[in-house]
Amino acid sequence: MTLEAAANANYDTTASGSSFYAAMRILPREQREAMFQIYSFCRQVDDIADSDGPRPERLAALQQWRDDIDALYQGRPPARLQDYVASVRRFGLKREDFLAIVDGMEMDVPQDIRAPDLATLDLYCDRVASAVGRLSVRVFGLPENDGILLAHHLGRALQLTNILRDIDEDAGLGRLYLPREGLLHAGITSDDPLKVSAERALPKVCLPLVERARAHFEKSDEIMKRNSRRAVRAPRIMSKYYRAILELLVARGFASPRAPVRVNKMAKLAILLRYAII
Repeated sequence: MTLEAAANANYDTTASGSSFYAAMRILPREQREAMFQIYSFCRQVDDIADSDGPRPERLAALQQWRDDIDALYQGRPPARLQDYVASVRRFGLKREDFLAIVDGMEMDVPQDIRAPDLATLDLYCDRVASAVGRLSVRVFGLPENDGILLAHHLGRALQLTNILRDIDEDAGLGRLYLPREGLLHAGITSDDPLKVSAERALPKVCLPLVERARAHFEKSDEIMKRNSRRAVRAPRIMSKYYRAILELLVARGFASPRAPVRVNKMAKLAILLRYAII
């Protein structure tokens, strides 16, 4: 998602240009540092999962992260997590959320995910996105119950949007995150990512996921509206940015060939100006 204080410049290099970077730059220093630590952790374990190294080596590297997280919470932080000690204490970050992220990244390692059932897809979204949200809302200072709810809904909204945006990129990696039930309902029996990405019936699979993502965005909006505007500035920027991506995908359509979609600079600036300033 580089960890030591001396690597702060690398936080900027890793995240710069992203919606995450723009949203987090508005935070006070201690919150900003904690969020870039969370981001750096996520990037590093994600890079392990996405590398082309031998699968046993990737599994071992992810296990080492689990061991390091355990050591952090046992008061023996390894060098690469030394800077996390203050953030863990200050914001009450939970060990199980860091471990859930590793578990989520590992789901792609023993074998590439291909057409998971809906329950597995939801578990994947919880681990790789909502667990990140559960760490983040503690940094933002949301109340416990609403924070967990926001992480649940916004994490799934963002991850489903990612899945819909990255169909072709994922297929190139041998991965297919579209749910098996949706594929079968559309008459698609293959789980070969490249074949599925070229199917004429693919829009029938994608549109229900669009509605699912929209429902999660709406639930997220409800939660953010009843909380302090200052506490939800960063998640609101992320939400608006990703909602814009989702609607661009809908406008483009899901039939092959699919051109990439991007939120233009003026739209990004408008989101920042509207939601970053209290």
